[in-house]
Amino acid sequence: MALKDQQQLGKTLWNIADDLRGAMNADDFRDYMLSFLFLRYLSFNYEESAKKELGKDYPDDTPKDVMSKLKVETPLEIWYNENTADVEDFEKQMRRKVHYVIKPQHLWSNITELARTQNGELLVTLENGFRYIENESFASTFQGLFSEINLNSEKLGKTSTERNKKLCIIIQKIAEGIADFSADSDTLGDAYEYLIGQFAAGSGKKAGEFYTPQQISTILSLIVILDSQDPSTGPKPKLNKVLDITCGSGSLLLNVRTRITQNGGSIGKIFGQELNITTYNLARMNMLLHGMKDTEFEIFHGDTLLNQWDMLNEMNPSKKIEFDAVVSNPPFSLRWEPNDTLADDFRLKTMD
Repeated sequence: MALKDQQQLGKTLWNIADDLRGAMNADDFRDYMLSFLFLRYLSFNYEESAKKELGKDYPDDTPKDVMSKLKVETPLEIWYNENTADVEDFEKQMRRKVHYVIKPQHLWSNITELARTQNGELLVTLENGFRYIENESFASTFQGLFSEINLNSEKLGKTSTERNKKLCIIIQKIAEGIADFSADSDTLGDAYEYLIGQFAAGSGKKAGEFYTPQQISTILSLIVILDSQDPSTGPKPKLNKVLDITCGSGSLLLNVRTRITQNGGSIGKIFGQELNITTYNLARMNMLLHGMKDTEFEIFHGDTLLNQWDMLNEMNPSKKIEFDAVVSNPPFSLRWEPNDTLADDFRLKTMD
């Protein structure tokens, strides 16, 4: 998709967010909006992979009226109902190939149909879908991914019926807004980045907590991919490991990945650390939305100042992890008073 179209998708989604959030705080609405966009990406990717896996057995040509009579909303649900004995093997294969599983009733195509018909089961179905993805879809790697998304918040409505109705409107508008755009990872990933930037701009002084402006991110990325021994030779062909110890939503790490691949190079694995739980979840979603598999990155939820990541505390030279590049846009304005326990922190000891 052309850059112009990618930007247009981002603007379309932002206008939807701006219109629908009403009196809701932008930070709160951000979490709903980005989570739904993430679910849409996961679902599309999963259904496309399922088509390839099942081949001619995938009931993709089932007429809408037949699906209605069968009371199903997705072709995959038909296959599940007709092949119950094969479901377990199918899901094992999907875990190997795409690294996750989404049940048919939790797919975006089913969620949007519930929204379109103002179905009273939308809220419950969506909540069950989020919990399944957290606890079973990705095994333990993505536990708590939607922990900050409260679908029963009174910010969505005072009663369950009001909240269900509000979610129907939000999801339907999102579905309509992105219907004419590609669902590939580059397109949705860029739209996701655009929305994060817009929400950051509306958060004022809080913006730096989760987002590095693209202009700064690009400059840092272009510098760090250069050969430090001889920058005149240009970008390195490969960075095996890249770390951001205050990664926010992951935009800086992703920019490093983009810049080195644009120059014909590659990255082995991305590592990031983030203290804020909401931003930590955004970072994990952001990586996946940019087409990365869960084996290609590792984001740790913890405090860098307190050195809570055991991986970075390894003192054995044979086991100690080394990085080809370390990037960061830390919260310079953060007030921090070191305590006595940090006196023994190896990071703060002076070198002889």
